[in-house]
Amino acid sequence: MVNKIFFLAVLIGVPLSVAGSLMHWSPVLLFVIYCLTIIALASYMGRATESLAVVAGPQIGGLLNATFGNAVELIISIFALKEGLVEVVLASLTGSVLGNLLLVAGLSFFVGGLKYKRQEFNVYDARHNSGLLMFAVIVAFVIPEVFAQGMPEDKTLTLSIGISIILILLYLSALFFRLVTHRGVYQHKSDQVEEHEEAEWGKGKALAILAVATVAVAYVSENLVHTFEVVAERFGWSELFIGVIIVAIVGNAAEHASAIVMAYKNKMNIAVEIAVGSTLQIALFVAPVLVLVSLLFPTTMPLVFTMPELISMVTAVLLMIVISNDGDTNWFEGATLLAAYVIMGIGFYLL
Repeated sequence: MVNKIFFLAVLIGVPLSVAGSLMHWSPVLLFVIYCLTIIALASYMGRATESLAVVAGPQIGGLLNATFGNAVELIISIFALKEGLVEVVLASLTGSVLGNLLLVAGLSFFVGGLKYKRQEFNVYDARHNSGLLMFAVIVAFVIPEVFAQGMPEDKTLTLSIGISIILILLYLSALFFRLVTHRGVYQHKSDQVEEHEEAEWGKGKALAILAVATVAVAYVSENLVHTFEVVAERFGWSELFIGVIIVAIVGNAAEHASAIVMAYKNKMNIAVEIAVGSTLQIALFVAPVLVLVSLLFPTTMPLVFTMPELISMVTAVLLMIVISNDGDTNWFEGATLLAAYVIMGIGFYLL
């Protein structure tokens, strides 16, 4: 039933997006159409990557989910940078970190916990990811803010470029560590007992759907960015709120759907990998890539967040580490993460 709804949304949304942009419909109406269309397209990306996850296994499957989920946000952010909306991009990066660690993980733990009293996942991966989360968010994001206090803009940008290069190198090293030098070294028993499941689509079809959906998302995202200013004025939203909540939720819809489905099926290794792996990719890869890409545009983007953004991200990381480091979870821990997300959402709305 849900898949049929998304199919109709794509079938109707994509032509409406094209027609609306050509005929210059109301920006508010187009904003709604674009958001719903991107979410529907992201659902196809989620189903395709789930099919690939069945073939590739939980770790690589989770990385695939995170990669193609963040492709949506990366595309939206590049077009936003092109329009000079640096605050929206930084806010959307913040929203992705909060959304993945608190909303996606929270919903996954909560929904899975309603069906199962206790759910386990690979504790070694959880501890490995904890260190990376501490570095990626607390070290790499807080340090630029601290040093930028007494720096002119040009030196702040130079610092951001240096840190961005280091982050990308560490991200590539992390992939090499997990997929090559230490693949299977920290195998957990629950990884080996997960029941066999047939992929919905074959490898070729899944890859083709991912490619087509990505192209469609790129087109719709470019038009979506042009509606931000009018929508913000109409509803009294700040650029911060649009980035942290709206863009982040729309851009990460693929992970939201995939992680919750996996948790409901008691495949917590994949669900946690999607939530945490996507966060790490945002911090270690997407954010630094956007800093470097911004050099191609008139308005550059230093890796400097506002204090509410930084404190929210640090709090989300610490809370996730405390909850996930024992390797199991339940619905109440999910509710705790969701409560934190709602509290921060209210704060960003009122700013």
